[in-house]
Amino acid sequence: MSRVRRPGRATRRAGLTGPEATRPGGVADRGGATVLLLAIGLVFVLVGLFGAAIGAARLARHQARVAADFGALAGAGAAPQGAGAACTAADEFVRANAARLLTCRADGLDVVVTVEVAVTPLPGLRRHATATARAGPVRG
Repeated sequence: MSRVRRPGRATRRAGLTGPEATRPGGVADRGGATVLLLAIGLVFVLVGLFGAAIGAARLARHQARVAADFGALAGAGAAPQGAGAACTAADEFVRANAARLLTCRADGLDVVVTVEVAVTPLPGLRRHATATARAGPVRG
């Protein structure tokens, strides 16, 4: 015949009944590990969001640089036809690279282009990455 283990006096005085009363030493589980695990999970989520925001900002900066470089090169190729043709060619390449042309200036055969790329690193947070590039003939 099996005996049912009943709580002793010390366990009853501590207010422990049920499975907690049968633990060695009469120590009850209070869920501290669960709270700690949730806190660690929250830290991982926040670090992940921060890393994603930094990655999105860096990607937008690189995209703006590429768009500015291509726009300046396209504008420099069309610079002999005039400043209007140079800026039109630059704008076409900038738009093809998902950016917006802010300024375009022809300085002789050199073309200076400034572009902007919109980025949303975190929901509700919108920023703009800008870049400027200059292109023209090689000087000796």
